[in-house]
Amino acid sequence: MMSDFKKIGIGLTSIGLAFTFLGVLLLFDKRLLAMGNVMFLSGVAMIIGMQRSVRFFFIKRRWKGSACFFVGMALVLIGWPFTGIIIEAFGFVNLFGDFFPVAISFMRSMPVIGNILSLPYITDAVDKLADSTNKLPV
Repeated sequence: MMSDFKKIGIGLTSIGLAFTFLGVLLLFDKRLLAMGNVMFLSGVAMIIGMQRSVRFFFIKRRWKGSACFFVGMALVLIGWPFTGIIIEAFGFVNLFGDFFPVAISFMRSMPVIGNILSLPYITDAVDKLADSTNKLPV
């Protein structure tokens, strides 16, 4: 059973991603991007806990991703949304890139999205993104 903090955290993370998407869609609106960043970070902290989220962001092997992510957030907050979101996206990919194969394998088991991901050209692109061709032979 999921605790209330995790439910609220999932909601905040989802709303934060939606606000970020809308901010990019509406020509890099800095207010939406800033709200999306704050909600995303607070949602992650509520899902995994404050201490574990601090450990996640400040592990030595993730310092480049964390630095880019937080510098991008700072640039969005001070008013440079385009540059900030590009740097933040680079940091996001470096931080959460390990989770892409898990997320893609989950999406492939979903009814509609799985069919879309199994289309010829999309499969090649998704395999490169997930790096699923480098599996160990079993």
